[in-house]
Amino acid sequence: MGTQPGVVRAGRNNTGRGIAVAVTGAASGVGRELVRRLARHEGIRQVIGLDEVRGDVEGVTWRVVDPTDPAVVTRLTGVDVVVHTAIDLNVTGDAGRRSLRNVRGTQTILTAAAAAAVRRVVVVSSSMVYGAAVDNPVPLDESAPLRAPADGGLVSDLLEIEELCARAPRSHPGTAVTVARPAALVGPGVDTVLTRHFEAPRLLAIRGSEPMWQFCHIDDLASALEFIARHDIDGPVTVGSPGHLDQQAVETLSGRVHAELSESFALGAAARLHRLGVTPVPVSELQYVVHPWVVSVRRLTEAGWRAEYSNELALQALMEGVSGRHSLASRRFGKRETAATIGAAGATVAILGTAVVVRKARKRKRG
Repeated sequence: MGTQPGVVRAGRNNTGRGIAVAVTGAASGVGRELVRRLARHEGIRQVIGLDEVRGDVEGVTWRVVDPTDPAVVTRLTGVDVVVHTAIDLNVTGDAGRRSLRNVRGTQTILTAAAAAAVRRVVVVSSSMVYGAAVDNPVPLDESAPLRAPADGGLVSDLLEIEELCARAPRSHPGTAVTVARPAALVGPGVDTVLTRHFEAPRLLAIRGSEPMWQFCHIDDLASALEFIARHDIDGPVTVGSPGHLDQQAVETLSGRVHAELSESFALGAAARLHRLGVTPVPVSELQYVVHPWVVSVRRLTEAGWRAEYSNELALQALMEGVSGRHSLASRRFGKRETAATIGAAGATVAILGTAVVVRKARKRKRG
């Protein structure tokens, strides 16, 4: 009897000697955790770490290479599966350079993998591609349409990556492509607009909205990527802790209270702050902290994968990670600047920026 549509079965490795898996971005973050897991698994013949620097995980064949360099194809000889984790979701660094590396890196890896006869490429994207909207079903199925707006920021990168992955099997029919879409990532080294939301003194709430929070710890993402690589899981697949937390649960667990604003005021203020260069992200990314984008993890769980972190544990890890940090409207401040800013502005404006910060930004632009 054939497999029913939408049902994923874990495949078997019939080589008798295991598979060779290459991981981009293997020296840090989720890539490092992934190669660590792969290196200790009996079903893996070889683990190849691809990065611009050599990593520190033992049992890994390290090949120093820039993932955007077409010469990466020479490092993929004999590889069965490539897992592309070298996707930058963080708010730090130059946005233009990040976008170039995200999109060009993915295109390069897909092309190189096909040229090297790699049978599967697993690419990390994000569930942000579904968009955050008040009318989103809870949870969103993996096959839900990608409704996120192309805003010129990180989400635009992700949508381009998704399009490259969708086209790749047609251009290179010998190489399967699986896209993994994690929920809001948390864990060591993760520094996104979503994690910085919890560095603010108060959580933003839009009047009349019902925020729903779902997290994905990087350990769970690494575990899912290992599972996908070993079992030939077709995609797209969503990854995250099962279920979600409502605003009250988030406030109770985080120890943060909220400041409630109208949507028009919040979006208008955020847009002005972004134009002034105060905030590092487009206003559209504000939607992800006020509207739901909870995803199902049906495909992976039906295939046998389970998350180690609940949403409660993931939020706890997030709060431990942001302890001592201070951000307003996704912009991080030092302790002295934060204290002066919060004291002058009060609770509401502190969520989206402050009059002090705005005046300073305007003076810099006039100067």
